[in-house]
Amino acid sequence: MKINVIGGEMSSREIDKYIEYVERKYVGRQIKGIDIVIDGDFVDLKTYFKDMDFQRAYRSTDYLVECTDKLNDAKQREFADIKRHDIDG
Repeated sequence: MKINVIGGEMSSREIDKYIEYVERKYVGRQIKGIDIVIDGDFVDLKTYFKDMDFQRAYRSTDYLVECTDKLNDAKQREFADIKRHDIDG
């Protein structure tokens, strides 16, 4: 993970605390890097994520999920009843 501190200096302990914060906020996502921007008394965090490979994406009422296991029982039944189309490739 690449960490950039911009606009000042910060101890490694402070940096570690911001990394912990971002990891708790984005559980399950792979973090590629964080920009820690010091702006006076404030700190802005810009988080960069690794690209995720999807083997298949399912569209369900305006959102995408990687697998139907993450959906509730009703949505899983709805996907089970959908007519599948062949993919040429």
